Amino acid sequence: MKTYQAAAQDSTTQPSTKTVRVAIRGRVQGVFYRKWTVDNANQLGLKGWVRNKRDGSVEALFSGSHEAVQEMEQRCRRGPADALVTGLDVFPCSDDPGSGFELKPTV
Repeated sequence: MKTYQAAAQDSTTQPSTKTVRVAIRGRVQGVFYRKWTVDNANQLGLKGWVRNKRDGSVEALFSGSHEAVQEMEQRCRRGPADALVTGLDVFPCSDDPGSGFELKPTV
């Protein structure tokens, strides 16, 4: 099975980077959603971050190939086993994703 990073390296042209901010609602706190997000984002070779919000939602920024970001959006719609995602909003973003994928403090 080829990773998204390997697929991007195989192409003759470097794919453009897609960066989005995602708001996830539902039962997404207290179910290891952030840890799950970090693991999945690293698996897909994404840069960015994830954090809890005081309103009970989770917010994330994903940056990478179009395919990897779209795959992460789909994974976030399901979430980890104990999560119950009731809403997911995706917004184009131009924020700097940083050099890796990190867990940020609650805001």
